[in-house]
Amino acid sequence: QVQLVESGGGLVQYGGSLRLSCVASGRTFSKHAMGWFRQAPGKEREFVAAIAWSNDNTYYANSVKDRFTISRDNAKNTVYLQMNSLQPEDTAVYYCAARSIASTYSIGADEYAYWGQGTQVTVSS
Repeated sequence: QVQLVESGGGLVQYGGSLRLSCVASGRTFSKHAMGWFRQAPGKEREFVAAIAWSNDNTYYANSVKDRFTISRDNAKNTVYLQMNSLQPEDTAVYYCAARSIASTYSIGADEYAYWGQGTQVTVSS
């Protein structure tokens, strides 16, 4: 079992930045591909970014490419999402997720076995 706890959300102005963190429990964090998803009111949960466990390859949704950066620190059991040039359409609850051990990264929410509770990001215009 992997437990995930996100932090770092908040209210930010258009064009601002935030860094989300997600701390994982357990000793197998380095073997899990990790992802960030978000869900805005009235919308389905959507993929934001993912990072592989084996080689730190990253993958981004087109809507956040060149603005957001996903990274991981295996020594701290933590995955980060650096968000720059934030826009009102980035407003959502952001969720951290982990795939089952030794699985490749994925953009599909159904492929992730473990989820955090979410952290709210609000971007004002």
